[in-house]
Amino acid sequence: MDIETDGRFGNKRMHNRLGPGSGGGPSSTNGRVCNFWREGRCNRFPCPFLHSELPEAAAPPKRPSGPGGNVWRNPTAGGRGGGRGHNRWGRGPGGASAAVTHRPPDRPCKYFLAGECSYGDRCRYPHSYCISDSITMLTLLKGHDKSVTGIALPTGWSDKLYSGSKDGTVRMWDCQTGQVWNMQTSAEMNLTGPTGQVYALAVASELLFAATQDGRILAWRFSAATNCFEPAASLDGHKLAVVSLIVGGMRLYSASMDKTIRVWDLATLQCVQTLSDHTDVVMSVLCWDQFLLSCSLDQTIKVWAATESGNLEVTYTHKEEQGALALSGMPDAQSKPVLLCSLNDNTVRLYDLPSFSDRGRIFSKQEIRAIQMGPGGLFFTGDGTGELKVWQWVDGAQT
Repeated sequence: MDIETDGRFGNKRMHNRLGPGSGGGPSSTNGRVCNFWREGRCNRFPCPFLHSELPEAAAPPKRPSGPGGNVWRNPTAGGRGGGRGHNRWGRGPGGASAAVTHRPPDRPCKYFLAGECSYGDRCRYPHSYCISDSITMLTLLKGHDKSVTGIALPTGWSDKLYSGSKDGTVRMWDCQTGQVWNMQTSAEMNLTGPTGQVYALAVASELLFAATQDGRILAWRFSAATNCFEPAASLDGHKLAVVSLIVGGMRLYSASMDKTIRVWDLATLQCVQTLSDHTDVVMSVLCWDQFLLSCSLDQTIKVWAATESGNLEVTYTHKEEQGALALSGMPDAQSKPVLLCSLNDNTVRLYDLPSFSDRGRIFSKQEIRAIQMGPGGLFFTGDGTGELKVWQWVDGAQT
């Protein structure tokens, strides 16, 4: 059969289907790739969209070497952060400013993440829960019916992983087999004082701190005489719920829905500074080296360093494209520091520190609120569906 190639349906149409030509100018498709072609079921001829993938973006520069040794340390311990670290943040090789916005590899198949992809091996999108050459998922643990809110792995005396959930259960997992038990016991210890939701716990100086819904931080001290916790103090100051606590040096740091971070002296239990640079709820705080890191629904991660006066000031701000939910930090397979930041688009970003170079993403069905470091390069994540995933750092990390 003869086919006419008269401008209506010939060179230009075929050119658009095969991708941009050597001229580099935009075509009438605006560079859009046909989604039906990607799924292997486009039946339009001619198709007004590209039947080829666009060229991949240039690879980011290699990351600089991070500080070695004991990576996750407390700020203000053994000296002030101050100006010593001011120029380290967000810097690429040679001191050049690293791009604040990142262009990670393509996303995995959204239908695979939802457990609904029917294409299997024929799918053009990766069937993976992560896009990274630095980590691999070892196993998926199912048992909770609702969001995982906390994960704990006692070190030194237990081979069990513990997880808490909004389904009202605490589950214990055998780290060797993945077998799970629902924790039920007749023994119970009640702490008097909190009313409403308790969002976070922290331990320091023989005190247990609880972040409460009404904005107070309640403290208890364990009494060996009575074998129970006794109320010790109430730290008042936040105007709305406190959602995150972290201890560093002789300081307790609290993050709140009132958009502030408060710094408390553990010796006096008095507030010594209020940090107000965030413009939305401060969701999480983390201590690293001589620095305090915080993340917020204002789509930023802020790095705080102590000045000569001892007060904390923002020394670097990293901009995200989504609200940030939780921070965690750990060394990779080469003992270099990596920051994990959960966002409200159901992903976790991995960044080198202090450069904030992109190391990949973790994807999930729902938001990931719980991240826990484990031994031997292991770490754990828990999402809104109740699933726990076990991850391992691998030697294929960038160098």
